[in-house]
Amino acid sequence: ELVWLASPVDRFFMQVQGSGRVRLPSGRVLRLTYAAKSGLPYTSIGKVLLERGVLKREDISMQAIRLWMARHPDEARAVMWRNRSFVFFRIADLPNPKLGAIGAAGVQLSPLVSLAVDWRFWPYGAPVWLDTRLGRDDGPAFRRLMVAQDTGTAIRGAVRGDIYFGFGEKAAQLAGRQAAPGRMVVLLPNPVARRLIRR
Repeated sequence: ELVWLASPVDRFFMQVQGSGRVRLPSGRVLRLTYAAKSGLPYTSIGKVLLERGVLKREDISMQAIRLWMARHPDEARAVMWRNRSFVFFRIADLPNPKLGAIGAAGVQLSPLVSLAVDWRFWPYGAPVWLDTRLGRDDGPAFRRLMVAQDTGTAIRGAVRGDIYFGFGEKAAQLAGRQAAPGRMVVLLPNPVARRLIRR
């Protein structure tokens, strides 16, 4: 055991994110990062709530899910148990407190620079030009060069990426609403690109 959390909802979302920060009663902040997982399949509770007709597709966000859970704690507990993918954490002694947890590439994640990708398609460390919008389809344009430095259970497919927004309330608001389609251009050396084309 590392810590007990007061909120099962916070614990659940830390499981989904794969890392987090926990403020102890003493004021000390523990940085928890991914150590291993149960190996059981991931189930999106947003998808479960959509199938039940609780939320509409255009309304699904981390904030909307949290609000529903706060208003329906008994149902929320049952819905959270639908996701059998369980993450185990370790306490991380991270060199830079301003950066995020250690990503799958083995480096600390940088806000608005690090991108989680499907490792079956793209190598860690690859530069990726991302052209999307923040939030939904009508949000402000977001075009920038990012670096593939992480992955996640829900990130499946060649054109699927998750932006690392950082830590704190503003970052949580941005990440929780992010659902805009976009384009990814992965920049690879010519020999690597030629090998991929021949597959």
